[in-house]
Amino acid sequence: MDLRIVACILGRLSLAVGAAFLLPFFLALFYAESSRGALAAAILICAAVGGGLMLWGRLVRGNLTMREGIAITGLGWILVIFLSMIPYVAGGYLSVLDSVVESISGLSGTGATVIDHLEVLPQSILLWRGLTHWFGGLGILVIFIALLPQIGHSAVYMFNAESTGPSSERVLPRIKSMAEALFCVYLAFTAAATVVYMFCGMEPLTALDHAFSTIATGGFSTYDNNAMHFDNLATELCITFFMFISSANFGMYVRAWKRGIHVIWQDMEFRVYLGIVLVMTLLIAVNLITEMHLPGEQALRESLFQVVSLSSTTGFVSADFDVWPSFSKVCLLLLMLVGGCAGSTAGGLKVCRIALLVKSVYIIIWQKLHPRMLEHVRFGKKAAAEEILFGIGRFFFVYIMFCVLWAMLMILDGVPPLDAIGISISTMGSVGPGFGIAGATCTYSSLPDFSKVVVCISMLLGRLEIFTILAMLSPEFWRRTKGW
Repeated sequence: MDLRIVACILGRLSLAVGAAFLLPFFLALFYAESSRGALAAAILICAAVGGGLMLWGRLVRGNLTMREGIAITGLGWILVIFLSMIPYVAGGYLSVLDSVVESISGLSGTGATVIDHLEVLPQSILLWRGLTHWFGGLGILVIFIALLPQIGHSAVYMFNAESTGPSSERVLPRIKSMAEALFCVYLAFTAAATVVYMFCGMEPLTALDHAFSTIATGGFSTYDNNAMHFDNLATELCITFFMFISSANFGMYVRAWKRGIHVIWQDMEFRVYLGIVLVMTLLIAVNLITEMHLPGEQALRESLFQVVSLSSTTGFVSADFDVWPSFSKVCLLLLMLVGGCAGSTAGGLKVCRIALLVKSVYIIIWQKLHPRMLEHVRFGKKAAAEEILFGIGRFFFVYIMFCVLWAMLMILDGVPPLDAIGISISTMGSVGPGFGIAGATCTYSSLPDFSKVVVCISMLLGRLEIFTILAMLSPEFWRRTKGW
């Protein structure tokens, strides 16, 4: 692996982050906000880091090896996290540790904030929080590939390392063309959400901030009480719609763009996800009616919003689900664990993985009864390859083990057990809100410092689906060997 090639690409990425800071910086200048100094410092630091890396680095060949692609993805995310936290520290809004938490939470699409009073922050800082969601939602490297000159055909390694799901399906043959198509859909959804939210009565900047959070399935709001601030059925329904479509496979939308809208209903994972949302909404609504004696309309309204929000791993809240009955809270916890569809901006294990695991168990049981039967695990019209099934099994095991590990570490740090379990599942799944001290109406500010470090690692591993970061921890990864 040539570290100077990696450094050159990271330098370009640093300059791109500096360019992204210009939007909130100009906003700060327009409103004469005190944050303009912090944002100017962030731009200068990004330029200095980017320039230094590019001066030391080199790009003497067009193609990257697999290890270079993985290293750029992992180190790129870490670099952007630390660059993105600069305005929080330089402006004196947060401590260094809290700034790291806020930055990772934004970029990973978790939406777990450590800021207790959002409404006193400058508009430019709130806009930057929303932008971190938007850049991290589709993927920092996917947007980088789409907007900047192509880095050879081996940019596929960067694309695959950042993509979510059991396999990185490409609708278009060229990786840059695929990244551009995904970015166009992403941009169109964001523009549509912004316009619709403005029609719902939001101010333009508020609409844009919430559109960033919704389409990236992140959950950062500009209000302390999150979506509860609006208390408007039309607004909640619009947010619900955009959360739902953002938790489906963006590659499916590219196919629908090319072949027709019928492609969406033909997608098996989309149909399964829709079924999960409808069933869970009805179950929780019935539970709220019978246990809390809520009116049917209110129960259905609160249930639908929270189910879509947590299954899409957005994390917006329109009701305090921490006071709901135990059955409803368990249902929400399961939705956090499963998450949205592969290839979406949602986190979690992904619907297709869970569906294939369930089908695999069914086939194994059936083969015990009929030993000579040869049956393939199918999802839709396609038979899943054996290597995909083994990969799903490995990912499921490691994912659950890390959820257990993070929960145990937080319990050792003094976090109540049930709260620690909720936070662990929530941060690994990029959801945000949990239960108890990190519940629907709370922030992560009350967590002990060690637990904040734990959730930072959990959010990063969950967003990059574990193995990209784990591979980089191996000494073998950094050795100069031929072949990859």
